[in-house]
Amino acid sequence: MDTQEVLATASAHLQSLTGHVFDLVTLSKPVSPGAAINLAKVVSKLSPLLGNLIEFSTVEFLNNQPEYRSLGTWKRQDPGFPDTVFVGTVAPTPGFEIKAWFPLATEITARFRDSQNHFTEDQTYICLLAWLPDQLIFGKPRIIDIVTVSGRSVAGARDDHYHNPPDYLVIEPEDTTARTRNLQQTNTNGYKFQGMPDQLAQAQQLVDGWGPQGRSYQPIPAYQSQLRRLLAAFPYRLDTNFAKMDRIRHSDIEAFKQGVLTREFHGLSIEKWGRLLFKGSDKAVRQALEERLGIREERAGEILP
Repeated sequence: MDTQEVLATASAHLQSLTGHVFDLVTLSKPVSPGAAINLAKVVSKLSPLLGNLIEFSTVEFLNNQPEYRSLGTWKRQDPGFPDTVFVGTVAPTPGFEIKAWFPLATEITARFRDSQNHFTEDQTYICLLAWLPDQLIFGKPRIIDIVTVSGRSVAGARDDHYHNPPDYLVIEPEDTTARTRNLQQTNTNGYKFQGMPDQLAQAQQLVDGWGPQGRSYQPIPAYQSQLRRLLAAFPYRLDTNFAKMDRIRHSDIEAFKQGVLTREFHGLSIEKWGRLLFKGSDKAVRQALEERLGIREERAGEILP
C-alpha cells in the first residue's frame, strides 16, 4: 500500500467506530434536574481528556487491523503533529490529527492552524469525531459520527476563507527549520486591519500593485514578504479566533456538522437538545429530562412526586 491507500483504509476503519461506546470513563446519573442542567454546562470540558483517551484507543484499534502488520505500526505522538502516525515502510509517513467535538457546545472550537506547506504530499488527514455521553449528559462516551478529511484541503479552505488583503492577512510561520524540533514554528496566524480609512486606502493601493492574483493566497516566500511589508507598515491586530474549525467553511466539515446536529438522540435532535439545555425554561428542561432520561428530583433516596 502507498500513503493514500493507508489513509483510505484507516479512514474506513475509523468511520466504522460511529456509534461505538468507549469504556474509558463513566459520568454518574445526576440526582436532580438542577444537577443535570449544571452538568450539561460543564461536561464539554471533558473533550480534551476524552480526545486524548480516544487517541490511545484509536492507535490500538488501528494496530489490530491485519492489513497493516507487514507494513508498520500506528503510533501516537505526544507532543507532536499529527497525533497519530504510521511508522514503517510507507513513505511519506501517513498520519491523523484527531479533533474531538462535543456537539452540545455552540460550535466546533478545535483549531487548525498548520501551514499548507506541511501538506504538500497530502500525507496527513484530519479525523473529526463528535461524541456525547450515551445518556446525553451522563454515562460512557459514545461516538456520534466521524469524518476524515485531507489536511491539505482544510488548510487551503481556511486560507482562502480568511485571506482578504489588506483587510485580513494570513501569515505563514518564519523559517525555523534550523531550530530543534520543539522550537520549530508550524502555525499560520491571522491579522485584522486596525487602521484609519485613509490608511486602508493606502494599503489597498499597495495590494492593487501586486497584480490580478495579488489577493489570492500563496504560502510561498515571495508572496509572504509582500504581506509582511503590509504588516510592518500599517496597524494590524492578531486574531485570537483565527482557524476555528467551525469557521473554515470546508464543505465536508459543514456537512458533517449538520448531520450531527440533526441526528436524533434520546427523542430530540442534538441541536434541539443544545437549545433546550442552554436556552430553555427550567420547566421545559425538567420535563424533557424526566420524560427522555428519567431524571427526577430525589431526596433521601426517594423520588419526589
